[in-house]
Amino acid sequence: MKIGEVCLLTNDVIRLSNFYKTLFNIDNHCNDDVHQFILSEETTLTVYNDGAARKANHQNICLAFTVTDVDIEFERLKALGVEIVSPPTTRPWGAKNMSFLDPDKNLIIFRSFPKQ
Repeated sequence: MKIGEVCLLTNDVIRLSNFYKTLFNIDNHCNDDVHQFILSEETTLTVYNDGAARKANHQNICLAFTVTDVDIEFERLKALGVEIVSPPTTRPWGAKNMSFLDPDKNLIIFRSFPKQ
């Protein structure tokens, strides 16, 4: 079994989808204001408005993405004006992590595994 989809529920599909399209430097050729697939590899990131009123809350979800170089991504995200929670920090297990918030205040982690 494998995860087939991660779905972010939002009140503003266009705004949140555009953030992730910029974050991942992709164009899904979609501007649907109800539902968008953002990544279509092994696992899909979906942004969806199911009609329920939502409050921004980064307490209940954390998405982590492995990147080649977290320091380069940190500088790119700062230049984009992304709200940084913590700068790149090497963890005891060897990963170098940084965290930031998406426009709905979901907590996102970029991590890399520096070569020893």
